Amino acid sequence: MLLAAASIIIGFIILIWSADLFVAGAASIAENVGLSPIIIGLTIVSLGTSAPEVLVSITAAMAGSGELAVGNAIGSNIANIALVLGTTVLVAPLMVEDGCMRREIPVLLAVTFGVGLLILDGTLSIIDGTIMLTVMILMIVHLIRSHKYDSEILREVEQDELPHFKPVRAWLYFAIGLALLILSSRILVWGAVSAAEQLGVSELVIGLTIVAIGTSLPELAATIASAMRGHTEMALGNIVGSNLFNLLVVMAIPGIVAPQVLEPAVVSRDYLSMTFLTVFLAVAIWVSRKRMKAQVQHSYLGRMLGTLLVSFYGLYYYLLHSTL
Repeated sequence: MLLAAASIIIGFIILIWSADLFVAGAASIAENVGLSPIIIGLTIVSLGTSAPEVLVSITAAMAGSGELAVGNAIGSNIANIALVLGTTVLVAPLMVEDGCMRREIPVLLAVTFGVGLLILDGTLSIIDGTIMLTVMILMIVHLIRSHKYDSEILREVEQDELPHFKPVRAWLYFAIGLALLILSSRILVWGAVSAAEQLGVSELVIGLTIVAIGTSLPELAATIASAMRGHTEMALGNIVGSNLFNLLVVMAIPGIVAPQVLEPAVVSRDYLSMTFLTVFLAVAIWVSRKRMKAQVQHSYLGRMLGTLLVSFYGLYYYLLHSTL
């Protein structure tokens, strides 16, 4: 058990550190070949925080541990809303522009319900995974085309300093980051599977808890940093973007590698909990427009919401424990 725990901890540390190397190298390579900062910011940098989830999902699926990958995707989304966003607004309340309610939140709701319909039969097939991945590609293309003309998003992305490395150093960071991502994800998956076997719980539960929290740490750091700098749109955007990526890419991977038969609790307990939190967040943003602290055409997400979200996370863990 000590070896499994050490593998999980070491895997997380190297995974998160190597993700930073990978993103820095990839962003510099993109800059060196002439891509604009806005495209780099909206794609490589924004999606780079999801690199740990992607590598863990690929490694787990190829090792025959698809449940771990599915649990990681759903558990990360639950952690992103309830733990990451909840902690963020406890530290620094957010002022969210109404445009978010018209654009990002409806898309997240639509994808959440859409993926839910795909797995309602209790299986995650190759067709399901392909549909999910295709939707993500189309969304990235639309994101780049539409946000290139969004002055607020342009301003916030441009204020985030991008790494500037010469070609040799950029490729070195990229290669080392990718190699360490692959290695650390294998160490982490081995440790997680071993821990599940020794604790007598399913790989799904380990994915929903230990792995989900660990791979959500980059989102927590990025979201709190954006909120502290006053980049409220980017702070919430980190959560929405990561959840979309988890649903349409991280969760799609195990289905594409091999069809997955899901435990009944995945839909009735875990996915339902994630859907509840997503709907609750949408309602909270809409209702918060009426708060006295809210500015014109903005919603104020304060510490009361943060307390509720973190409390919901605790209740989910209680639900998870009581149904084991």
